[in-house]
Amino acid sequence: MNIVCIGGGPAGLYFSLLMKKQNPSHDIVVVERNRPYDTFGWGVVFSDQTLGNLSLADEESARAILQSFNHWDDIDIFFKDERITSGGHGFCGIGRKRLLNILQRRCEELGVQLIFECDVEDDQQIAAAYQADLVIASDGLNSRIRKRYAATFQPQVEARRCRFVWLGTRKKFDAFTFAFKQTEHGWFQAHIYQYDADTSTFIVETPEEVWRNSGLEQMTQEEGIAFCERLFADQLDGHGLMSNASHLRGSAMWITFPRVACAQWVHWNGATPVVLMGDAAHSAHYSIGSGTKLALEDAIELARCFGKHATARDALEAYQDARALEVLKLQGAARNSMEWFENVERYSAMEAPQFAYSMLTRSQRLSHENLRLRDAAYVAGFEEWIARRACEQAGVAAPSQRQGQSQMLPMLTPFRLRAVTLKNRIVVSPMAQYSAVDGVAGDYHLVHLGARAMGGAGLVFAEMTCVSADARITPACPGMYTPEHTAAWTRIVDFVHANTSAKIAIQLGHAGAKGSTRVMWEGIDQPLADGNWPLVSASSQQYLEGVSQVSRAATEEDMARIEADFVRATRAASQAGFDWLELHCAHGYLLSSFISPLTNYRQDAYGGSLENRCRYPLRVFRAMRAAWPADKPISVRISAHDWVEGGITPDDAVQIARLFKDAGADLIDCSSGQVSKQEKPVYGRMFQTPFADRVRNEAGIATMAVGAIFEADHANSIIAAGRADLCAVGRPHLANPAWTLTETARIGFAAVEWPKQYRPAKLQLERNLERERQLAAAGAGLTPQQVAAKLLES
Repeated sequence: MNIVCIGGGPAGLYFSLLMKKQNPSHDIVVVERNRPYDTFGWGVVFSDQTLGNLSLADEESARAILQSFNHWDDIDIFFKDERITSGGHGFCGIGRKRLLNILQRRCEELGVQLIFECDVEDDQQIAAAYQADLVIASDGLNSRIRKRYAATFQPQVEARRCRFVWLGTRKKFDAFTFAFKQTEHGWFQAHIYQYDADTSTFIVETPEEVWRNSGLEQMTQEEGIAFCERLFADQLDGHGLMSNASHLRGSAMWITFPRVACAQWVHWNGATPVVLMGDAAHSAHYSIGSGTKLALEDAIELARCFGKHATARDALEAYQDARALEVLKLQGAARNSMEWFENVERYSAMEAPQFAYSMLTRSQRLSHENLRLRDAAYVAGFEEWIARRACEQAGVAAPSQRQGQSQMLPMLTPFRLRAVTLKNRIVVSPMAQYSAVDGVAGDYHLVHLGARAMGGAGLVFAEMTCVSADARITPACPGMYTPEHTAAWTRIVDFVHANTSAKIAIQLGHAGAKGSTRVMWEGIDQPLADGNWPLVSASSQQYLEGVSQVSRAATEEDMARIEADFVRATRAASQAGFDWLELHCAHGYLLSSFISPLTNYRQDAYGGSLENRCRYPLRVFRAMRAAWPADKPISVRISAHDWVEGGITPDDAVQIARLFKDAGADLIDCSSGQVSKQEKPVYGRMFQTPFADRVRNEAGIATMAVGAIFEADHANSIIAAGRADLCAVGRPHLANPAWTLTETARIGFAAVEWPKQYRPAKLQLERNLERERQLAAAGAGLTPQQVAAKLLES
């Protein structure tokens, strides 16, 4: 093929050398607008894993890169006059100029033609000049080619909210260093790493409003650098900061990060494909050092696809399929990291150890057990610190005083609200079971909830329990509106209290427009075939267009009756002995329908502004709080995101939480969605945890994280980082009622309370896990199939 690469950055150069190496008969030209030694920025960072990928792809260039790297294992975090160090991270830094020169030299060795100081105005013109069969658009973040074919590539370019400047210093740093400084205008942070024998990158970052209020917008480049030198003087130890962007004037050296994502990466000009690569196709925030990594791995994958497939169309289809998923995952992690740094103020109330842990795990890719593998001493010390704090707050003995236990997993630390102390942070989610008869919870519920209470969780929730017959979702949903209901629930609560150390909670709700439907397995959200009851909601609506019943708007008389129903159910829940009460204000049910603008378009005092839309749910909550024992907590479940344009957003969720906090709520249960069938949620592990994080650390109220939390590692990371106070685990508890016990044993933590009846099972589980560990240690050289065979034999 004749190949033209427009842009001589890492993506274009590396793809060119790999393709030339793969087939020397390719005629490859790289066209770059700058001179060979011109580059902006200082050093770039790779993980040890990325270096391994480079070695497999081209050993010659990898060897030269490795010889030029500065390697470190430690991360230092400076916050509130404390220094926190975590080791074992395995990163390398190299000067961007040095990296490009290595790739340029390797291209020349293999016969790739490099053309410098040529600014391509028209990609079609240069493709015709070189009779190109393939055009690579690796022309950077501000790609002209991406803009030209925007209708095909469908780019989304989002300017983020922080200003940053890329500087350098002769001060040497023996760890990847993050330094945080508070000023009268807000927080600044520096990302610092050494990348050669005598130079370090020094990136200074701050939110736009802090940057403006600090006067940096009006400063010259020299004044701005001097400002940074004063601010980070204790990190610089008398060394100065340097800029290599002398072509920029004044505050122009401070830029915003553009987040780039494209729906398609290939455009066809007749028979000639134009392929985006590197920053032209996507960007990943510098806080996880992945822009150059993505570019190089794009090149590796595209070259691999051309080597594997017979036609260009097949190769390019495979390339986009493979890389789009990997980039999406990395961009998700990069977004989490970027948003953390954009919101340092959110976490500034934390003490230094937890702040540092939160920063280390900000992307949600580095988990608690990942950290333990990297630096067991750091994790053990942090676990001791967080356990001691949790025990002090809960008023229980510290870990070292409890049965000789020297450490405690974050998810196993106690948690106290009002007079109720949970033995750990794991909650069995309220999950609809559709197994009640006339609203009565029976033997099924006794076994279901009792088994999970015995399984190690600190708190077990009964499913949404309806406050009247016409408040039910289905005829098989439980209720709390007759003496028979109270008696049935009392039986279950008494069993949990008599046989376990778990607490038990009830969630009270009203289905609103989503009521009078069939049980899930007969058609979720489908109306009953017969026997439907009338529905009310904030405004008249039809949840499933053309299918569901049409609800009517609640009148003041309706609202007074429903409020009284909630109060009666609250008193009955207290009589039944429940430890904890939750008000359901999420998922499009009645109270949620008042809160969301998608379902509330009332013109009275209960519609319009967010405060007005929350007025009735708050009214119900206050009445319940007054009827519920003062020494027991009440939580509120909210939909923190409607996932629909014009619906509730995470910003709104923070305000909603503040309103309920002021009304006396003790905790916000942060779920999302199910308000509209038009929703487009973005799923993934722990996908709703960021909502709990925001509410907890901005509204200043305890939160419960829910949604795709399915490993102890997830829960430990969430609790340790202060993203939530409790973790609700749903479907895994359906599969395994003893999820908490088995998960903690699986990660090697045996000091957890098992019911005496379960001790034989505990011993067998420990033997099995130990055998697995032994085989894993002995089978380092075995194939996965051989290890599996040995496990079966044992």
